[in-house]
Amino acid sequence: MLAFLGMQDINQLIDQTVPSSIRNNRDLEVGPALSETEALAKLKAMASKNKLYQNHIGMGYHGTLTPHVLLRNILENPGWHTQYTPYQAEIAQGRLESLLNYQTMVADITGLPVANASLLDEATAAAEAMSMCFNIARRKKKSFFVSELVHPQTIDLVKTRAEGFGVEVIVGDHKTYDVAANKDLCGTLIQYPATDGSIDDYEPFIAASKSAGAKVVMATDLLALTTLKSPG
Repeated sequence: MLAFLGMQDINQLIDQTVPSSIRNNRDLEVGPALSETEALAKLKAMASKNKLYQNHIGMGYHGTLTPHVLLRNILENPGWHTQYTPYQAEIAQGRLESLLNYQTMVADITGLPVANASLLDEATAAAEAMSMCFNIARRKKKSFFVSELVHPQTIDLVKTRAEGFGVEVIVGDHKTYDVAANKDLCGTLIQYPATDGSIDDYEPFIAASKSAGAKVVMATDLLALTTLKSPG
């Protein structure tokens, strides 16, 4: 290619292609080159300086333990993140298969007939669920109830999302709030288990919400649902 262009070397090609005004002529201060093994060892030494403390914040943030059988067969299984054929360089098939497995697990644990495989965090998913309730009501019902036991970061994000739609977010006690009295209610949001770790029986509230024509959204902990009664 250089011969075809009449260039002597790659430096001449760069000189004539990249304007000097945007080039950096000084050496990069990246230190000596390292092999992959040396780089990993250096990064591990740097990471070992981190101090790990016990997390007691709650509100959905807590330590987790991933069973090694899941690590080996799913998260660390190269079949999920390598191409299946020489001409297929992307990971679409492996990703789709892993998402299908995840959807199947979620449907089984929640007891619901269908499940999607969203990449949203819990707070954003709750905000999307609020907008879904609003759209199902054909944007005619413009209030949405959120239990005060929902994670605070979720409540804040739902409020922010609702502001753009003109939806009023009502935060209160689900045990005392009269959903039947609010004819403008498009949906309700509850947390299971609650942000303080408590476990409540939401069946009366869910039944009242449905009777009032409001859709019910439940933010859950999937691992907790292996023991608790499922939303479905």
